[in-house]
Amino acid sequence: MSDVIRLKKGFDINLVGKAEKKLVDNIHPDTVALVPDDFVGMGRPKVVVQEGDLVKAGTPIFYDKSMEEVMFTSPVSGEVVEIKRGEKRKLLEIKILADKEIDYLEFERYTVSQLASLSKEDIMPELLRSGVWVNMIQRPYGIIANPSDTPKAIFVSTFDSNPLAPDYDFAYKGQEQFFQAGIDILKKIVPQNCNIYLGVNAKAEVSKIFGSVKGAVTKKFEGKHPAGNVGVQIHHTAPINKGEIVWTIKPYGVIQIGKLFLNGEYDASKNIAIVGSEVTNPQYYKTFIGANIEKYVKNNLKSDHVRFISGNVLTGHRIEGNGYLGFYDEQLTIIPEGDKPRFVLTDGWLGFSDRLSIHRAWGLLSFLNMSKERVIDTSTNGEERAFVVTGTYEQVLPMDVLPMHLIKAILANDYDGMESLGIYEVIEEDFALCEFVDVSKQELQAIIRKGINMIRES
Repeated sequence: MSDVIRLKKGFDINLVGKAEKKLVDNIHPDTVALVPDDFVGMGRPKVVVQEGDLVKAGTPIFYDKSMEEVMFTSPVSGEVVEIKRGEKRKLLEIKILADKEIDYLEFERYTVSQLASLSKEDIMPELLRSGVWVNMIQRPYGIIANPSDTPKAIFVSTFDSNPLAPDYDFAYKGQEQFFQAGIDILKKIVPQNCNIYLGVNAKAEVSKIFGSVKGAVTKKFEGKHPAGNVGVQIHHTAPINKGEIVWTIKPYGVIQIGKLFLNGEYDASKNIAIVGSEVTNPQYYKTFIGANIEKYVKNNLKSDHVRFISGNVLTGHRIEGNGYLGFYDEQLTIIPEGDKPRFVLTDGWLGFSDRLSIHRAWGLLSFLNMSKERVIDTSTNGEERAFVVTGTYEQVLPMDVLPMHLIKAILANDYDGMESLGIYEVIEEDFALCEFVDVSKQELQAIIRKGINMIRES
């Protein structure tokens, strides 16, 4: 029987603009882009194509010199139209003009019954050269997994509790066969004592795609955000100690692996949710990894003064209205820009504000009506200031770590303190909610990444 892990800490951010369960599949992006900065911890990429080259979906585009066997491949077929570089020739992005009909590089195709006879030696070369391996993220550090390592477990979170997150059951509807095939392949490349854990939402109905998976251990989680974060699920299932490695992968990555072996294709199509209070029709769109968003937002905005966020409002990054979807992102969030001045007596902390906040100081109306869907903008409502010890971090982080002490250890360059306080168990997304509720306006996610990099380089 599945375990149920009930989390008492957390905070749900309910926003206006949830995606209607409707899929638009007739909009094709003109261009897609691969951006090395999407891959945290990447060294110096080596480009293996030139401008003007014709590529297929699955053609290698570049690789990381520190792991030359792991290829980053084209999501679509088409022409390489720009290799953009910055200072010191840093690779910024590679743009590909997409064909209307995608032509796939051919990989070996297997039946479901043939998967059982495959060995790790058969599987690994296909995973590495096709481009699907980059879905595998290692903890600690939150970087692309080294294929030569041996993990103690693999974790897949089957739900996203972030604000306006896509519904995985809808986004992956009809992909049951590919998800199961992906799990079967993952079982082949790890030792027998290495479990694959599926973190599922205990409050949701039994999922058709995730509810009957064989070969994986199901763990049910009940609670507010960040219950869907894989780091929280790891912490409550198989905590990471120094010297241990855990691999994580999203359901999308598992499905990609299944399609690679069953269809013989690197299929980079994905259903994304375009959401937010400034979207006229928040719904799902079929597109590709790294797609240009211009066609998807055209005539679909309530205002021109908006912020485009690839990802969610907590962990996503800003892009332009003609920018590109992040490699790992499955939603595009559009909210108002927060550059409007606020008068302290009417819209500030002295007024009767109904603004979303975990702090009672922002108004009784807000505190008593936490479930109300709200419109938020990008304003931080203040500037960075000295740390104020409020205990708020501990209210929203359902992990047995001391978040304030860990942050201070990083700022003090205290390596022993970082290790003893849980740096191996966290990455930026685990502190995103702490950053949201922080009255000191500190960039906690950037601080966590600084600490991780210090430990990696030590």
